Amino acid sequence: MKIPVTGKLLRIFIGESDRYDGKPLYEAILLRARGEGLAGCTVIRGLAGFGASSRVHTTKILRLSEDLPMVIEIVDAEAKIDQFVKEIDGMIQEGLVTVEQVQVIVYRHHEANVSADITDRF
Repeated sequence: MKIPVTGKLLRIFIGESDRYDGKPLYEAILLRARGEGLAGCTVIRGLAGFGASSRVHTTKILRLSEDLPMVIEIVDAEAKIDQFVKEIDGMIQEGLVTVEQVQVIVYRHHEANVSADITDRF
């Protein structure tokens, strides 16, 4: 059994139509995370949601479906997440950014049938 390792979960809530430097903001953040060598990044497209404006965005109403909620999740070591948050601050004009402590139970990457030990990453 492996001992859980403490890390941080960065969660970014934005809209599908949000842009940065001519491309979708979620894509720009994903590519920046990859470029910075973060452990991984997942972009999730929501079916419905609302934010500070309380305007509901949903796939059920055709005219509102062009700006669905997007959630970007990144888990890595505390120092890497803290640095990344500073780097993307100017990219996000509207949305919500949260960071929370997490216990990482498993993080594996299979390359030539060798799995990385979680303690090597965090």
